[in-house]
Amino acid sequence: MPAAPAARPRPGLRSGLPVLLALMACAPAVAIRIGGGHPTPVVAAVIYGTAVVGAAFMLAWAAEVVQLDISAGLALALLALIAVLPEYAVDFVFTWKAGKDPAAYAPDALANMTGGNQLLIGVGWSMVVLIAAWRIRVGRRRAGDPPGPFDHEVTLSRPHSVEIAFLVLATVYGLTLPLHRTLTLIDSVILVGLFAAYIVRVARAPAEPPHLVGPARAIGTLPQTQRRAVTVGLFLAAVVVILLCAEGFAESLIETGEQFGIDDFVLISLVAPLASEAPELLVAGLFAWRLQSDTGLGALVSSKVNQWTLLVGTLPIVFAISSQSLHGLPIDAVQREELFVTAAQSAFAVAVLADRTINVREALTMLGLFFVQLLTKLPLFEPIHGPARITVGIVYLVLAAVIVTRERRRWPGLVRDGLRRPYSELAEELPTH
Repeated sequence: MPAAPAARPRPGLRSGLPVLLALMACAPAVAIRIGGGHPTPVVAAVIYGTAVVGAAFMLAWAAEVVQLDISAGLALALLALIAVLPEYAVDFVFTWKAGKDPAAYAPDALANMTGGNQLLIGVGWSMVVLIAAWRIRVGRRRAGDPPGPFDHEVTLSRPHSVEIAFLVLATVYGLTLPLHRTLTLIDSVILVGLFAAYIVRVARAPAEPPHLVGPARAIGTLPQTQRRAVTVGLFLAAVVVILLCAEGFAESLIETGEQFGIDDFVLISLVAPLASEAPELLVAGLFAWRLQSDTGLGALVSSKVNQWTLLVGTLPIVFAISSQSLHGLPIDAVQREELFVTAAQSAFAVAVLADRTINVREALTMLGLFFVQLLTKLPLFEPIHGPARITVGIVYLVLAAVIVTRERRRWPGLVRDGLRRPYSELAEELPTH
């Protein structure tokens, strides 16, 4: 007799608990918006921010599971759009308002974008390396092996050269943005075009089964019809929550800043990214915890490409539609400084990835510089905000220049791998040292 097919594992109650918690996190904000409530600015910021976090988690789970049902190329394109949807929501609110009242809202239009990009590298990339290094150290100790030097490094597989190469191109162009007085539709054509080229390139990657963890894994084990229904339901629920709450979240941040005398640009660049980036950082951290650091870091590098091209490139389009003009989105002095720091940090990060590795020392440098620039944003240091930003940016660029010079022989091969070499050849791993 033929053996009976193995039973499909069914998710239990505990597997659905995170989804229930995410829905509960969104419920108060939705009730306030529908009921027309008006909580105080601080309470509103907390309620709406919590809802954005809950919605972002639902988007992340839906984006992971949808890879089981659609083609590889379409999955990559959809994942790229979904990954930046929370950032879109907040940035688009400010950009749309800037189109109606540039003097009042233009200074905040890029705040969430620059803050999110800085958080992604400063905390996200370094977190993956440090968690993986700590896990390996603990494992050695439990096995009775000598602890050895704390010199673990995360190495990206050769196909990730594609993301690194496109991030190099985006960073080179990003370094010119602080020289602009406005973000124009020409910038949109270049950046969105670069993103489109990236999607065309990665769409040629061979399909691989997704690495699902947590709630996404539980949803993925459901029968096909139920899985698709849950995935669509999560996606629609998250989009509705973000559309309902993004404007309230943005306005409450401004009102909170006014209430406590905190610069709203600083508040938006610090608080809003924490809400929108939380799920992505958590998923990457879980991969690092499971010692799947290539997957975790690779996802964050891909997200950086998406945010540094598609997100920035669409802001001038939103501004043009809102203002009903072809004038570019104004960039004031503070935004130019933040763009400079963001681009300089990106230059340091891609320089580190010249050999497709990040070690503990480099991760600690990323994290340390991020916290330095974070501290300089606090009201206590307001008199030196500008010089501090410029100084941190220069430090990033000096470190990047040193690494680029040291690793200069690696760049031609990395660029060829990323932009031209077929994926079938990239699968043939080469040594990175």
